[in-house]
Amino acid sequence: MTAQLTQKERTLLQDLQKHEEVCIKKYQENAAKAKDPALKQLFLQHADHEQMHYQTLAQILNGQTPTMNQPAQQGQQQGGNQQQMGQQQNFTGGQVNLGNEQDAYLCNDLLMAEKYVSGTYDTAIFEFRDSNIRQALNHIQKEEQQHGEDIYKYMASHGMYNPQ
Repeated sequence: MTAQLTQKERTLLQDLQKHEEVCIKKYQENAAKAKDPALKQLFLQHADHEQMHYQTLAQILNGQTPTMNQPAQQGQQQGGNQQQMGQQQNFTGGQVNLGNEQDAYLCNDLLMAEKYVSGTYDTAIFEFRDSNIRQALNHIQKEEQQHGEDIYKYMASHGMYNPQ
């Protein structure tokens, strides 16, 4: 199916692509800096998802309307596996030990990025005329939210995030 984009839709997609580029780079760089191997793996998985988001946006910019059924299931399955991995980690209590301080910083950095990107998708979704494109963007936004939840669960299970 070919999609005819307005200039505003095209600009929004280009902005979203730039956000995805930044997320890919942040996840890759933070994976290299992370001390915990499980956190490195989480960051690398999310970098791969961000790359898929970038490619989906490129498809839309090229006039193609992507189908989101299969990637959605893969993303949910990988996110669920990561949640289980995070829950198996030992909880360190309310204090973050010095070994986890760097990892806590990296997690906070990416959690803030995910919050921002998810909000950007939320706004962009309402600007598209084509319901299939809206569904594709909504799918990506749900994966961004899942990334945030994965990071939150990792942080909570390691005493890095203690909501009062």
